[in-house]
Amino acid sequence: MAVCDICGNDYPNALLISVEGKPGRGVYDSFECAIAGHAPRCAHCDCRIIGHGVQSGEAIFCCASCARHQGIEELVDHIGGESA
Repeated sequence: MAVCDICGNDYPNALLISVEGKPGRGVYDSFECAIAGHAPRCAHCDCRIIGHGVQSGEAIFCCASCARHQGIEELVDHIGGESA
């Protein structure tokens, strides 16, 4: 069994997740804990980004609206391959 890095649960079917460009790997008992351990946070509203998000330079946002709140006008959300 493996102990979850986030909640400490000792779970026989743990997830082992590594992220390219980051050292090591994480051990998680659920996708919820894996998200808490790896998902980036929006530079505006601080929510966890579990979808694609949008990015400008090093800043990542959950949506184009949050990017606009930070003064970044050129980013758009894409739904079905079309600009929203």
